[in-house]
Amino acid sequence: MNDESRWIDQAKEGDHKAFKLLYGQYVTPLYRFMRQFSSDPDEAEEWTQRAFIKAFEHLHGFDGRARFSSWLFKLALNEMRMDRRRATIVPFISSTNDEYSSEPEPDLIEWRETMRTWLEDLDETKRTVFVLYEVEGYSHAEIASLLEIGESTSRTILSRTKQYLKTRWQSEEAGR
Repeated sequence: MNDESRWIDQAKEGDHKAFKLLYGQYVTPLYRFMRQFSSDPDEAEEWTQRAFIKAFEHLHGFDGRARFSSWLFKLALNEMRMDRRRATIVPFISSTNDEYSSEPEPDLIEWRETMRTWLEDLDETKRTVFVLYEVEGYSHAEIASLLEIGESTSRTILSRTKQYLKTRWQSEEAGR
């Protein structure tokens, strides 16, 4: 049994220290993930914190069939969606240049801004699949489980999104 499994079991038994260890392991990756859906760091932080609250309240419902991080990210996505339904927020991708990362190089800043602009044009599902696969390293099976879509749908969405970005890139390069 690895540390994470042990922490989960201990947290299920009410061990707050074990849950704090899980929190410490996942707060930064989850926050970075949520920043992909909002330009407002406070909003991303709110979704992150609410996801952890839900995780703590419903940890007994985590059955271990998926990775803990997948389950946690799904909780965060659900928090974001509920928040958007309530407030009808228009989402967009933001740079991950925040308090959790170091200052990027100027070329990287320009590239991120270009990508952010292009990704703004995508619907939420396309953006989510792209970020989960390309940025967070999730498999299509995990994405399918998180978003409640088929694996082949995840692959198709990613392929079409990459083609869209490639076409935009080629168009930019041709215009220079």
